Amino acid sequence: LEIRNKIIIRDDGCDLGISRRKIEGHAYIHHIKPITKEQILNRDPCILDPNNLISTSYLTHKAIHYGNKDLLFPNDTKLW
Repeated sequence: LEIRNKIIIRDDGCDLGISRRKIEGHAYIHHIKPITKEQILNRDPCILDPNNLISTSYLTHKAIHYGNKDLLFPNDTKLW
């Protein structure tokens, strides 16, 4: 929880997946470089590396993971 809060504060409550739009509602923390199940099980330090984490909105997070730009707001054209 501590790293989550630090990332949200660092990112100024903005969605860094798209043009620094302020996040309204719950913020999601996204791993820029995907992590593996093995890294989670082995508690690899990269999981909590702030250089690999950004704040995103729910819709941006879904768009990144499912590769669907249609989930974004109408004026957003830049993904991650």
